[in-house]
Order: sequence, then C-alpha cells, then structure tokens
Amino acid sequence: MTSLIKTKRIISIDALRGFALAGVVLVHMIEQYMAGPAPEGFMEGVNGLPDQIVQGLLQLFFAGKFFALFSIIFGLSFAIQMHSAEEKNIKFGGRFIWRAVLLFVIGYVHQLFYRGDILTIYAVLAPFLIPFYKVPAKWILITAGLIFLGIPRFIAFYIFGGESITGIHPMMDTNNEQVLTYFDSIQNGSLIEVFKSNAVYGMLTKIDFQMSIFGRFYYTFGYFLIGLWLGKTGVFKDIAGHAKKIKNIMLWAIAGLLVSVVITFATFATIAQPVDNASLHFTFGMNFMDWINISMSTIILCGFLLLFQRDIWEKRLTFFAPYGRMALTNYVLQSVIGTFIFFGWGLGYLGQIRYSYLFLMGLLIIALQSLLSKYWLKRFKYGPLEWLWRSATYMKWQPFLRTEQ
Repeated sequence: MTSLIKTKRIISIDALRGFALAGVVLVHMIEQYMAGPAPEGFMEGVNGLPDQIVQGLLQLFFAGKFFALFSIIFGLSFAIQMHSAEEKNIKFGGRFIWRAVLLFVIGYVHQLFYRGDILTIYAVLAPFLIPFYKVPAKWILITAGLIFLGIPRFIAFYIFGGESITGIHPMMDTNNEQVLTYFDSIQNGSLIEVFKSNAVYGMLTKIDFQMSIFGRFYYTFGYFLIGLWLGKTGVFKDIAGHAKKIKNIMLWAIAGLLVSVVITFATFATIAQPVDNASLHFTFGMNFMDWINISMSTIILCGFLLLFQRDIWEKRLTFFAPYGRMALTNYVLQSVIGTFIFFGWGLGYLGQIRYSYLFLMGLLIIALQSLLSKYWLKRFKYGPLEWLWRSATYMKWQPFLRTEQ
C-alpha cells in the first residue's frame, strides 16, 4: 500500500510538471520564441479578431501562470531530493550545487537558441534553496509572501528606476537600434549569427527583464519556496487528506484574483499617457498584475490536485506524466523546434502565421512530444538530457536502457 501511494504521488508530480510545460510551450509559440517586444508593425495585417481573442485568452490564462507551476515543481523536486538523501544519511547539498552548475551549462546552450531560457535562472537561484531546507515551513511561506508583496521589486526600482541594469537600451524601447539589429538577426540571420546575438545581447536583455522592476527573478525564487513548502508540509504525500485545505486555498485564490484584477485595472487606468515605465505608478501596476498571476497559478494548481483525486481525471491527466518525466529534454527540444519554425536559420516564418494557427501548432507539439516521451520511456529509464544530467551529477554513467520485461 505504501508503495502504491508513493508511486501515485510521483506520477502526480510528473503529470503536473508535464501539464505546466504544456502551458509554457503554448505561450512560447504565440510569442514566436522572441522572448521580448517586437518592433512596431510586427504581425500587422496578419491576425483577425479570432486570432486576437486566442492571444488574449492565452495571455490571461497561460502567460506567467504555467511558468509559475513549472517553478513550483522545481522547488518541490528539491525538497524530495533532499529528503530522500536525508533518509539515506547522505549529504546532498554539495551535489545539488554541482547539479545546478551542470544545469547552467545546459541552460546556456539552450540560451543560444532562445534568449528566454529559464534554466540558467533556475541554476543561479537553486543553491539559495539549501539554507531554507532546515527552516520551519511557516517561515518559508512568510518569506515567499514578502517576495510576492513586491519588496525585491521596489528595492530594484529604488536602485535602478526603470533604467537598464546592464547598460543597454530601456526594455520597452522597441525601436531602439539594438532591438532592430537583434530582430534582424533572428529573422534573417544564420544559426551562428543567432548564437552570437543570444550569447551576449540576448543574455543582457534577459538579465534586465529578470532583475528589473519586471521582477521575474525574485518571483521565481518565491515560487521555488512555495514548492519547498509543499514538500515540507506533505501535501503531495496525501492529496486526499489535504483536499479540504486545498479547496479553501482555491477559494481564497479566487477572491484574490477578483480583487487583483480590479486593483490592476484601476492602477493602469490612472497612469498618465504615454506610459512612463520608470515611474513608481507603473511599478505598482506591475506588482498588482503579478498578483493576478499568483492567484491564477494557485487556482490552476489546486484545481489540478483536486481533479487528480478523481479516477476519471487521474487517467486523463496522467497523459502528461511521461512528458513531465522528460521535461528537460522536451523543454530544450521544443525551443529548437520553435526557433527552427520561426527564425531565419530555419523556415523563417516569424510574423507570418496567425495566432490561432500558432495555438494549434503548439497543441500538436505537445501531443507529439507526449507520445514520443511515452514511447521513449518504455525503452529507456530517462530522457536523453535527463540521463546526461544525472550521469554528470554523479560523475558516473547511469543505467540508461530498461532491462525489465
């Protein structure tokens, strides 16, 4: 019975990770793997009303939400790894740091294709989870709450205002010469030219986005802490036993969503035009907008957990489990596929495909990767990148082929 519960718990985590990754690829497809604002006139005349509706729905229900789920699962996985090592009387902290170094290397290679890579960010933040492992669960939750209140964001505003942290152009200046040069490199350049652009300029723009008032870096760590808190409180060990608490959290999140939407619209409606991205008013607006993302992410997470307890939904959601077990491989591969479709080194369809078609293409990628993952894992123990990462972590080749019948 214990083995059955443990197996079901692992499947639920894998399924949630795969579900989160599915949402991430849909957003990236709509964004066409640019990971930043496009120059004026981009997609002009391509989209109709149905396409604008698709884009709006994805921005409302997916953008910033499924990335949050993916980050929460990273923190949860850390908690599981540390607990497992603790049970075996093994000190895992040093190896976890080495594992983060390896993740940074994988992420930087991924960065060369796609400047919106999150693996390098995860790798930089991961070691800071170690001190929190011994911290009581309530203080982990309080720390995450302080981050979500926007304290790091306002500190960043106080230090940098709305200016570039790395010394390049302001983030929202879409007609800057550097932006136009970068856009030309991904639209018309060779693979080597894209690599060169993403290796330096792409990384600098990502640092600006992560560390500035947009605050993704700080919020990512907050989501890590929520995952760690979930691991320490044992929610995934007994989802059914926590069902009432999960429902209550979901209700609070719905209330928080409604309040956040009202405050966000009121804040942005009172911002003077043209919008000054360096203003305190805009910074407050960004903070309230992130409260929408937090509330929506919480609703999705709670809804997933509650549905997973029902047999009919467990079977449906388990579809994402193989996809989640190979999340690293699938995440990198989908970026290679996406940039090949859109960028000049591949098919060069950047700005030429309607949003509704991009959404359908995203669904197709999810379906194909999910089925291929299921097929692969029948024959191999890990995905290709997962196996390499694990082997390098322990500095020993790990078993790869499945030997059981």
